[in-house]
Amino acid sequence: MTIDPAAARRAARSVPGIPCDAEGPVFREPWEAQAFAMAVALRERGLFGWDEWAATLGEEIKAAQRAGDPDTGETYYRHWLGALERMVARKGIADRAALARHRDAWNRAADRTPHGAPIELTEKDFAAE
Repeated sequence: MTIDPAAARRAARSVPGIPCDAEGPVFREPWEAQAFAMAVALRERGLFGWDEWAATLGEEIKAAQRAGDPDTGETYYRHWLGALERMVARKGIADRAALARHRDAWNRAADRTPHGAPIELTEKDFAAE
């Protein structure tokens, strides 16, 4: 998924806490960039505004801290993903059950995939166990 650099800069200015350097947002893992890009794309399509997004992300981070997250920055994009899932469910794009089914399928596919190889989802990954 590619992202418009101008949209990434707007997001970085609008949402507090996004890890950035002089070039813009920085990511430790490819999935972090993909989660960021999905949120930016959904915002650009009008699903939500940055104020609503920042509030949802803040709620997600506070809940994680109450549960013991040490807030070292290493889990920031896990909170980002959690907030994205909440927004998608709240807006009726996908319900929590569908999100859980896809998360479980992804985990099954990842478990069988050798390190460094691309993860490929199959129909079997979506079969309930």
